[in-house]
Amino acid sequence: MIVPRPDVALAHRLFRQLHDDSADGDGVTRDAYGPGEQRAHDLIAAEGARLGLEQHVDPAGNLLLTLAGRDRGAKRVLIGSHLDSVVRGGDYDGPVGVLAGLACLAGMVAAEFRPERDIGLIVTRAEEAGAWFAVSFPGSRAALGTLEREALSVPRRDTGRTLAQHMRDAGFMPERIEPGAGWLGADNVAAFLEVHIEQGPVLDGLDVPLGIVTGIPGSRRHRAIRIIGESNHSGATPRAYRRDAAMAAAELAFRLDQEWARMLAEGHELVCTVCVLATGADAAFTLIAGSARMELDMRSVSRDSLDLLHDALERLAAEISVRRQVTIELGPETGSQACAMAAGIQAGLARAAASLGHATHRMASGGGHDAAAFAQAGVPAGMLFVRNQNGSHSPREAMHMADFDVAAEMVMHWLLADPAAADAGLWAGRPDTDNGRP
Repeated sequence: MIVPRPDVALAHRLFRQLHDDSADGDGVTRDAYGPGEQRAHDLIAAEGARLGLEQHVDPAGNLLLTLAGRDRGAKRVLIGSHLDSVVRGGDYDGPVGVLAGLACLAGMVAAEFRPERDIGLIVTRAEEAGAWFAVSFPGSRAALGTLEREALSVPRRDTGRTLAQHMRDAGFMPERIEPGAGWLGADNVAAFLEVHIEQGPVLDGLDVPLGIVTGIPGSRRHRAIRIIGESNHSGATPRAYRRDAAMAAAELAFRLDQEWARMLAEGHELVCTVCVLATGADAAFTLIAGSARMELDMRSVSRDSLDLLHDALERLAAEISVRRQVTIELGPETGSQACAMAAGIQAGLARAAASLGHATHRMASGGGHDAAAFAQAGVPAGMLFVRNQNGSHSPREAMHMADFDVAAEMVMHWLLADPAAADAGLWAGRPDTDNGRP
């Protein structure tokens, strides 16, 4: 029997092709439900066809490439991630998971290896929807039947056209997306594994190539905080008469940062980011700002920690409003629930790493990922991080290809040789003796 090895050369070539196809100044742009994302999907679909993999595109545009197993009725195993990006982002956020999965399937095809049950590569749509639509994971959630109908009416930030309109423009069928009517779920998926670059500095700081993710944070977000004061002359208005929206916004940001630092000192694990802080359109030199706006993103794996910080936000907003004679409107709130990664998948990845002699670090994710949507739909989900030298969501995003190769090797080992999975009959395979093949 030829032991399958991931085709990392294929992955390296496709990393370069994805970059060339979506280069945008210093970075890359693959717009969700736009031409950039579609070109990337077309590239992967073409490679899947070349490998002879089965193909399926669902009403939301998610792509599934399947290596057929011997028992077609058994629950499938899925590997995958996304291909869309933020505006002028990096090369690796998303494609790492897609190409690690494709490299493993290509290695199995080359070795004429047939698993006991289907192994699929799922390429989800619009995982970076927060940068485009202000909707969390619409592609994977549509496939899982957990996307609310209301989400289809959310406009894309740059075009003003709705998510449904962009889906339809791309040739998909949003009218067939219904809550509770997904084609993937716990009844037909045994496990979902997402490989992804770490989007922070932890692994690189530890000099460890791979991270086994323990959980994905939840969030509480306010994208439209308004501070309403009064515009007036900057020289002629004494302090006591000012209703300065800019100073109120700055104080709210600073005081919330102090609360975050205090909570960290008490042992809470969370992050708090003022993503946007700006005066209104009426701002000008020699004027006191009459309005300001903020966008706030708070995340933690602990709901209690999030709630404590949100309580502080509400308290500070009320206090500052009175003292500075302004109105602070927090506006609508969006967010997501934290979720743990499946303990069995974490253990299987650890066994694979130990067998191959690779160092790993167990860690919580800082960002949200499609794996959270699978976990919240009841599918056992796991994540494997690859270290990244320069952060994420920027052109400086980096990854050593040697680290990617190690990750792909570890995923292949997990698919084929995880003892717990083999005992459960999920991933065990053998040479294909059908049709006279060796």
